[in-house]
Amino acid sequence: MENLPSGYRPNVGICLIDSANQVFVASRLNVPGAWQMPQGGIEDGEEPRSAAIRQLREETGIVSAEIVAEVPHWVTYDFPPAIKAKVNRLWGGQWHGQATKWFLMRLTRDDSEVNLESAEADTEFSDWRWASPEEVIEQAVDYKRATYEEVLGIFMS
Repeated sequence: MENLPSGYRPNVGICLIDSANQVFVASRLNVPGAWQMPQGGIEDGEEPRSAAIRQLREETGIVSAEIVAEVPHWVTYDFPPAIKAKVNRLWGGQWHGQATKWFLMRLTRDDSEVNLESAEADTEFSDWRWASPEEVIEQAVDYKRATYEEVLGIFMS
């Protein structure tokens, strides 16, 4: 993948907004109280745009969304040591963190499609809601906060 930083797992992130420009966030099953935007790995040979559409569908059940914008560069963050050890075991790699290609997507129907247990992939989230960009940043885990500030700053300006 073009300009992918070395040592970082390629990933896509989705900033999904509704008609009121509220942002979709979900609470992780394995980290109670950690709210995040949908994101996930890019499969071998998969283009980031396709991965974003697939990840949104797998994690949220949403198919009625369109890509509005894309951050033109990879946004990286490093894993804290405990998380780094866990994900490297899980993913079988030696990753410093993740390099994410972020997409702004707009919901084109209502949110009745949301299904966190779509059975296409392992369920990752226990709950979801719409939040202001400020709330998204405030409620992000520490190591993702700077990423969220950068991404939302680009998309919401």
